[in-house]
Amino acid sequence: MSNFTRFCAILLIIIFAIGIGFGTDWVWDTVDEKTHPQLYHESVTRYSVAYNVPEYVIFAVIKTESDFDPSAESSAKARGLMQMIESTFLELTGPEYLNENLTFDALYDPDVSIRYGTYYLKYLYDMFDYNWDIALAAYNGGLGNVRKWLKDPECTDENGNLTYIPFSETRSYVSKVNRAMDMYQKLYYQPNEGVSA
Repeated sequence: MSNFTRFCAILLIIIFAIGIGFGTDWVWDTVDEKTHPQLYHESVTRYSVAYNVPEYVIFAVIKTESDFDPSAESSAKARGLMQMIESTFLELTGPEYLNENLTFDALYDPDVSIRYGTYYLKYLYDMFDYNWDIALAAYNGGLGNVRKWLKDPECTDENGNLTYIPFSETRSYVSKVNRAMDMYQKLYYQPNEGVSA
């Protein structure tokens, strides 16, 4: 085999390997896009801007909570895309918050679920010093529980930061939402894109 033939064969192998690499990336990105869709994008964008919550956070919570099923209902009787329980929802419909006269069944409406879920995420985020992990822990594990954990030295560091979540479900939830947020950012957003001003 001549040097030229050997060179051409190596070059073809390299080109083929690069092509497989790009093809594999494309396949994985396509799979990731299918499993991490941007359904209800108009509502997500609207309430992302209204409540200053990044779109990828909203999408990640919806993905984790209901996998985009507006009729989802949990064993704890949470409802809708963003899985809110009745007591929290009815409190947020009250005069101190969004001041709307809605029934619990309204959460089956995707727009209502996204509006209230995003509003509540922002409320928790502001309450817990702009820390998404703590806000997400409160969204899943309950506001009262997170307040208790933040006072427990076994759950916090010397600066009062939450370092341990006693509920395994809530620990898993925060981890899942963070993975989903990373995936949404990777697939759809450049740095700082999808973040409300």
